[in-house]
Amino acid sequence: MTGLEHLRADFPVLRREIGGKPVHFLDSAASSQKPVSVLEAMDEFYRCCYANVHRGAYTLSVESTDRYEAARTRVASFINAPDPDQVVFVRGATSALNLIAHGWGGTHLRAGDRILLTEMEHHANLVPWQMVAARTGARLDFIPLTPEYRLDLEVFEDKLDDDVAVVGVTGMSNVLGTIPPIPRIAEAAKGVGALVVVDGAQLVPHQPVDVQSLGADFLVFSAHKMLGPTGIGALWGRPERLEEMEPYEGGGEMIADVQLHSSTWAAIPHRFEAGTPPIVEAVGFAAAIDYLEKVGMDQIAAHDADLTGYALDRLAQVPQLSVYGPAGVEGRGGVISFTLADVHPHDLATILDQHGVSVRAGHHCAKPLMRHLCVPATARASFYLYNTRADVDALVAALGTASDLFGVG
Repeated sequence: MTGLEHLRADFPVLRREIGGKPVHFLDSAASSQKPVSVLEAMDEFYRCCYANVHRGAYTLSVESTDRYEAARTRVASFINAPDPDQVVFVRGATSALNLIAHGWGGTHLRAGDRILLTEMEHHANLVPWQMVAARTGARLDFIPLTPEYRLDLEVFEDKLDDDVAVVGVTGMSNVLGTIPPIPRIAEAAKGVGALVVVDGAQLVPHQPVDVQSLGADFLVFSAHKMLGPTGIGALWGRPERLEEMEPYEGGGEMIADVQLHSSTWAAIPHRFEAGTPPIVEAVGFAAAIDYLEKVGMDQIAAHDADLTGYALDRLAQVPQLSVYGPAGVEGRGGVISFTLADVHPHDLATILDQHGVSVRAGHHCAKPLMRHLCVPATARASFYLYNTRADVDALVAALGTASDLFGVG
């Protein structure tokens, strides 16, 4: 046990009962719950400070702009970015990956270039590259998995050649929990001059991340998976890479000048932030980071490891339950995907919900990985700082009930 059990009191939704049973929320990989401090920060801003940013000389607008840009500085500090201007606010990790794929890949990739991804990527780090490849003539290639559900780094290094222009990799699989060795991958990719893009949507909320030691060119993540609101995320990029990118959207805010037939772009990061930005969401994002740093990212990582290890041990006792992911907690995060005999995951999740246990069921936006696993879908339990061993116990007890109901022996 890691002593974070008291944090549950900060999350109002966890006080609910569903069907007379307490909520055991095990779907933070999809979206996390929000503490009171985040809700209050956003409410206070709406009530006292709200105005549009960067456009007004009046007091409310100046205050709003200051809070918005302070949030950018807060995000930069959280990932140890050297300069807040290296942080672009986006709608989320998916939006950021599209911006990179189209804004950089659409202008730099050529026929014959290779885009090297992994077989466990979320669709957000696959589909945009498919779109750009179809437009530019670049081709996709993939790093396979080992039988232990880890990236096959020997095959990866064999695939590296001068025609590899992009290496895109998840920081943590949202299905398997696998955490690839990003610095090693980035160093090898740099050896052939490839751009390195890390989808940190699952990694950044759960472990300390330092972009200055990560080795990547781009890192993306979403606020809503790390106690913040939906509708905002961050793209961090090396300044020289950001300068190479073209804007993905045009309109207000992102321009330096507009003529009838041409325009010039604003300085980075604003050239990538067309239109009215998610102002209040940025305030909530900063408040979420304040909460996480008060707890401590090392503490959160240790808590995840404790719960994951406990859950793996408990789930191993459930007959005919198959777990997909690394066997131990080393090199993996708090995501456990599983199937129970031949019970469809959607049916299983419905039964678990009747016992107050909230898990995800489906392909988890990773259909190619599902095909690799030879399953149409899995159920998935994912943990965060507000979960406890009691949530795991409730999951195992509900699985026992489901086994009885479906005749699994």
